[in-house]
Amino acid sequence: MTEGERRLAAIMFTDIVGYTSFTQRDEALAMELLEEHRALVRPFFPKHKGREVKTVGDAFLVEFGSALEAVRCAYDIQRSLHDLSNSRTADRKVEARVGIHLGDVIHSQSDVYGDAVNVASRIEPIATPGGICISEQVYDQVRNKLEFPMESLGKRELKNVAEPVEVYKLVMPWEERRTASPEDLDTRRVAVMPLTNMIRDPEDEYFADGMTEELISAISKVPELSVISRTSVMLYKNQATKAMDIGRALNAGTLLEGSVRKAGNRVRIAVQLIDVGSDRHLWAENFDRRLEDVFAVQSEIAEKVADSLRVKLTDVDRKRIEKGGTQSAEAHTLYLKGQFSLNRWDEPSLRTAIKYFEGASALDPDYTLAYCGLAGAHARLGFFGMMDSDEASRKSESFARKALELDESLAEAHAMLALSLSHSYDFAGQERELKRAIELNPNLAGPHEILAGNYGFRNRWEECLAEIRKALDLDPLSVAMKSSAGSWCLYARRYDEAIGHLRDVLELDPNNSFAMDNLGLALVQKGMIDEGLAEILRACETWGNFNSYGDLGYAYVKAGKPEEARKLLEKMNERAEGKPVPYTAVAGVHAALGNKEEAMEWLERAYNEHSGYIFAIKGDFVFESLHSEPRFQALLSKMGLD
Repeated sequence: MTEGERRLAAIMFTDIVGYTSFTQRDEALAMELLEEHRALVRPFFPKHKGREVKTVGDAFLVEFGSALEAVRCAYDIQRSLHDLSNSRTADRKVEARVGIHLGDVIHSQSDVYGDAVNVASRIEPIATPGGICISEQVYDQVRNKLEFPMESLGKRELKNVAEPVEVYKLVMPWEERRTASPEDLDTRRVAVMPLTNMIRDPEDEYFADGMTEELISAISKVPELSVISRTSVMLYKNQATKAMDIGRALNAGTLLEGSVRKAGNRVRIAVQLIDVGSDRHLWAENFDRRLEDVFAVQSEIAEKVADSLRVKLTDVDRKRIEKGGTQSAEAHTLYLKGQFSLNRWDEPSLRTAIKYFEGASALDPDYTLAYCGLAGAHARLGFFGMMDSDEASRKSESFARKALELDESLAEAHAMLALSLSHSYDFAGQERELKRAIELNPNLAGPHEILAGNYGFRNRWEECLAEIRKALDLDPLSVAMKSSAGSWCLYARRYDEAIGHLRDVLELDPNNSFAMDNLGLALVQKGMIDEGLAEILRACETWGNFNSYGDLGYAYVKAGKPEEARKLLEKMNERAEGKPVPYTAVAGVHAALGNKEEAMEWLERAYNEHSGYIFAIKGDFVFESLHSEPRFQALLSKMGLD
């Protein structure tokens, strides 16, 4: 832009609440928090195509070409600050106010001047701490394009502004939630925190993580207790967070925390059970054992937790807690290493996990959990295209059935078998296995999530959403669970809920292409086509393969750009860099363009090859144009989805 040029821009003005009093109380701390605040806030500006014009003390002045981008940026900033403050003591909490106005600005020596700047700076103090206020001009640009409500605060007289300005506030999602008080937290909802690794050798980190996971598994088998899943609690690994803050975030009334130290053939596990509401210890104990006695320690800890929370265990309960273990210390060590690799999900780690699980099962042929690990590792390799899907499914099913031969009452074995049954389109059998797994251990989030998918594939939406809510309740901070919840809300046509879940995912994992793609689709379905198209394009760039092309083709057609969709087909036909083309995605582009015969040919190929996402076509609006086609209905029938 040339010097002195005038143009329309959205101006955002931010200010830290009470910063002057901060500096008066503790100037060094105030400066530290200011630098931390700037480091947290600045990355959001370029993400939303904003230009930082300048800082004025603790305030930011930022220019945007789009009012919608400015509001999105402000929301992301406030959500990030809100989440950070929830984990902080009162003296380290930082809150900001944000004001946004749309109007003419004049550029001069990298600065901006004009009414837009003045109005934004006058609107900002009207916002409540943690809040966002916008002018009527901004409201006119963004209404019907945001998933959260806005309320008018009426016309306001602003200093040095000739006419009153109508001001609106954004109603932030957390304003509608009541923060859980200590008496609200259920003491029988337990979070097993990551055990602190007291071992000097970092090569032994697997042991602390493995013991954490096994304690979660053991305690989850205690009747009448609800236990938070591994994914959510592991976010607190190596974090100094107060018990009350963790309890509120996980809605858990009781925490089990401790440490583990392994030396040679000996292990010391120190644990303590904490009542979150009163912040008092219910029980604490040190266990010094030989490695081969570790399973007995896990069972003992689970029983002591039950006793402390006044849950009576029967002999049957105690036997269930002990299921799946081994008496071989060496096999157990290999199993823990396998689990550590399995949780990393990339191909080298999954193949390493298989070697460890194979070693564990060779040392103890009756080690049921080792076979479950083998089933899970092969299922993931097949799902992500890292292994031939037929071979992966065959091996996964074989290992799951081996585990069930050894112990029919192990919930994890039924869940693993259910995973493999989708490959043979046996959704009825999958449902039976998942219900059996949940019956045996209702605290496992995985079976609830897979069952949600099973129902979703068959358009049983109320049951689908009920199961994904149960999975989220057990694993509330999991990116995978939130992604799954977002996708099923999307296909259940609950777009606002989908957008909320998927934005949560992208806050936790900004490069999550799966969430970008589904967020884009949800925005397209809401009529926010340009914004949705941009998200799907970002997903394609991040993902680096053709998986999102079906959705991108659909979005292009909705945006009135069919030629762009046809170009996608050309790219997919070229099979860039020799990568395999997902047949379902090709079919999706053809369906969006109205090429029904071609779409059906690709879907039938996808069925024969068990191509990814073929299971979801019944509820996928990308294929709505095919619903009346006899070939489409016949295909659903062959898959057991009619």
